[in-house]
Formats: sequence, structure tokens, C-alpha cells
Amino acid sequence: MTPPNAQLAQLTKDFWHWRARTQSDSFDDIPRVDRPAGWTSDWSAAAVAARRSRLDGFSRRYQALDLGDESVPVRVNGRLLESALARVHWELDLLSGWRRNPCFYIDQSLIPVFNLLLPPPPFDGARAAAIIENLANVPRVLAQARTNLLGHAAEPFATQALKLLAESAERLEEAMASLAPLLPQLHARALPTVTQEAARQLTAFQDWLQDQDHPGEAAVGEQALNFFLHKVALLPYTPQQMRVMARQEHHRSVAAEAIARRQSRRSQQRSAPQEQNYIGLQHSQERAVRRFYAEQGILRLPEDLRHYRFEPVPSYLEPLTWLGVPHYITSQASAGEDAVRYVRAPEPGLSYFQQAKVLDPRTGIVHEGVHAHQLAWSWQHPDPARRNFYDSAPNEGLAFYHEELMLLSGLFADSPASAVFMANSMRLRALRVETDLGLAAGDLTLGEAADLLVTMVPLDGETAWQEAVFFAGNPGQGLSYQIGKLQILDLLSASERELDDFDLQAFHERLWREGNIPIALQRWEFLGLRDHLDEADRLAGAGRPLR
Repeated sequence: MTPPNAQLAQLTKDFWHWRARTQSDSFDDIPRVDRPAGWTSDWSAAAVAARRSRLDGFSRRYQALDLGDESVPVRVNGRLLESALARVHWELDLLSGWRRNPCFYIDQSLIPVFNLLLPPPPFDGARAAAIIENLANVPRVLAQARTNLLGHAAEPFATQALKLLAESAERLEEAMASLAPLLPQLHARALPTVTQEAARQLTAFQDWLQDQDHPGEAAVGEQALNFFLHKVALLPYTPQQMRVMARQEHHRSVAAEAIARRQSRRSQQRSAPQEQNYIGLQHSQERAVRRFYAEQGILRLPEDLRHYRFEPVPSYLEPLTWLGVPHYITSQASAGEDAVRYVRAPEPGLSYFQQAKVLDPRTGIVHEGVHAHQLAWSWQHPDPARRNFYDSAPNEGLAFYHEELMLLSGLFADSPASAVFMANSMRLRALRVETDLGLAAGDLTLGEAADLLVTMVPLDGETAWQEAVFFAGNPGQGLSYQIGKLQILDLLSASERELDDFDLQAFHERLWREGNIPIALQRWEFLGLRDHLDEADRLAGAGRPLR
């Protein structure tokens, strides 16, 4: 008889093989997966029913396992799979973006093309063919959208979708016209026809959406949110506790910013570098940050771990950067390739985060660069179950924790203006908790959430609106930065208390390597403390007996 740990490993492998074919696409970069050859998006009634059926099958197989006598690492892997299964249920039947959110279908129709444009050239035959296939699939996905959204779409999401669709056809055609000379001749000849039809269908979908009523609810509701918080993210806090935690952090960030601004006024400000200097500066700064880790005894990244670098946004990608984070974060299949963040030339009117990256590229290195390093390190993990994305809180919490770690360690001592930005962005992450929970519960409208961010950070209006819409459509993601960071601080404090030989560098290296794992599970495995996991289970309510 196959032992339970081997059965769990096979079940986990089967699940992630299936997930690569059925996971939805989104604006976010971290959850991206490798798609198999010939894959195209399918949200037909039959495809949704098949997803539910397979989920039931995976759940039955998991329920049949008895992991009670297994080691803690094996039981942690069981809880990881349980979290992943809960996420699929959340996506299909609680969040239900495929029924409520027209923006979902902009994502499912165009982001597959966007993702294929992210790796640097050349465009070989296989990649070119995949671009053609996914462009040709746009009409089918938008037809499925009409069927699935009818009578269910929520007005705020429809409003945002119409805003995005207003120039989507023109931008798609502009991008593909720039791409054509880079494709093999056979695919370059096929590109205009599929592009024109995709653009035509985007316009038709816009017209259809404009003519419909949208009676659905934008708020997912407290019951569904609680399922996500405690069954998927394994968070040990109630929404009210998280609000209190975030408000305290907001007060602290306001004080930190006031102090940083006083220092900044006494210092000479840097001027923005020119584009090529800006990119070259980032390349050298990324290497310098890695040296800073080692010199300070904070972290030692493996010598062969790939780099995170800025590059100019290419003309075939620039018109589509509204679709997703223009960050080629690579994947498990290409973990050795450098991660590439495509950036625009320094210019007036850049958004909140773009402007900060222009003035000091290290502001991007200490957050997005951490994702690039942490994911690549986790993809080398000897246990395949630890290489996958489960929830944003550990990943985003780690990157946000790292920002303040660098601020406190003196990385920005030579640039007080950058320290001001780092403190100000702490305000933003604290306020995201309030907006995320308020939008999910229906206590805030999108406009109110955006106004809160404009007033209290302050963000520019466009970035604030984009944040509000994204977090309304993806509850639990906005709060993950602040709450994940606080979980990590709790883990660090508990480790220093519980371990006689606590070492900060070793703590960080384990945290980076295990960075995909919810912190409640890391706490159990690393320290033998189940308190946070047990509290998450208590808040989740009755369910499968947890081993």
C-alpha cells in the first residue's frame, strides 16, 4: 500500500498539473503559471462544470488521506493543498468573478497574450504560434462573457470594464503592429487577421456591456470573506482585529514619514536620471543591495541566484501595460532567467510607484526585486509543494517587511527623499487593509475607497482608482501586505524568544526559501507553535478535522 505521504505528494502533483490549465489570469504578477502547449482560456458552462467536478474529485482524494501519524512537514504540505483547494472553491463559487466582474473577461481574453509578450525576444515559432492562438481565442472568451455575466454583473465592475475597453481595440492593434516584424514570416502574415477580429470583438463586447443592466453585488460579503481569510490565507485574525492592527500601523507610518521629511528638508535632493542612466543605475544598485545584505549580516542570497533588472518597455508591450504588472518574473520552468521589470522613460505625470522608481530605483529593488529573488529561491526548493503560490500574505508581507528592514538598516541613508517615500508607502499599505475589508463587506464604495487613498496617502487619483477596483475584485489581496508583514514580525519575535541560537541572517534565509508558505504554517513547522493555525481553524468554523 502506498504510504500517505507518497499519496499526498502525487495528489499535490496532480492538482498543480490541473491548476496550470484552469487557473484564471489576473493583473498580478506573482500567481502567474506556466501554461501547457496549445492552451487557451475557456470559461464555457462546460468548462466551469468540469472545474467543479475536478475540484470535488481532488477534495475527496484529500479527505481520504490519514496524515495523523506523519511528520510536521508532511502535515504542513497537507494544509497547503487544503488551502489551494479552498482557493479554487473561493474563486468559482464565492468570489465568482467569472459571473460578476466584466473585467475578469478582459483579463481572460487579453492577459494570455500580454504574458506571452513579457519574455525578452527572440520570438520563436512556438511563442509566435501561441500568440496567434490566444488572439484567435479572444472572440470565444468574450462570447462566454456575455453568457456568464448576463443578469449577474455588478455595476462598479462594469463601469471599470467600459473604461478599460474604450481604447482596448486601438491599443491591441498598435501593439501587434509593432510586434509583427519580430515574428517568423508565417506568423507575421497571420497576425493582422486575428488581431483585427479580436479588436472588433472587444468593441462589440463594449457595446453589449453598455446596453446591459448590471444588478449584481460588488461586495463579496463578510461570510465569503471570512472563508477566504481563514481557509485560504490561514490568517488568525478577525477583520475587526486587522482593522485595529492597521490603524496602529498607520499612526506609526505617519510619525515615520514626519521624521523622514524633517531629515529630507535638510538634505540636497537628487535629480531624476536620464533613461539609460536610470536603467544602468538600477543594474548596479541591484548588485549593491545584494552586497549590502551580506555586509550587514542580514541575508546572503545564493551566488547563482538570478538578478532583477529594469529594461526599457518595448513598443509592442507599451500599449498593453494597463493589462498587468509589466514584470517578467519568469516561472518555475525558467527560474534561472533574470527577472525583467519594463520601465518607461522618466517623464512628467508618472504614477506614484513609477515616480519613486525614477528618483531611486532601489525603491523598486526592495519590494519587487524581493519577489524576483524570493520566488527564484523558492523554485529551487527540494519539495515541489513549496514552489507554488498559495496566498499573497507571505509573499507581499515579506516584500513589505523587507522595505522597512532596509530603511532601518541604513540602505537609504544617502537619500532622505527615498526614505520619505518608503515611510509614505507604509501609510498606503496600512490604508489598504481598511479599503480592502470595507469594499469586501460593502461598507465602502469604490469611489469612497479611492477618495480615502487620495486623501490619506496621498495617491494620485488614477492610481487610487486602479487600487480600489483591483482590490474590490480581489478581496484579501490589499490587506496581505500589512497583515503579512505583521505576521512576519510576530514570527521573528517568537523565534528570538523560543530559539537559544536565534540568528537573524539564518531566519531571513529560511523565510526567503519558504516564502510561499502561509506564516501560520511556517510558525508550526519552524517553532512547533500551532497557536496561529489553531486560531485560524477556530475562526473558520467547523470543517474537516485538521491533523
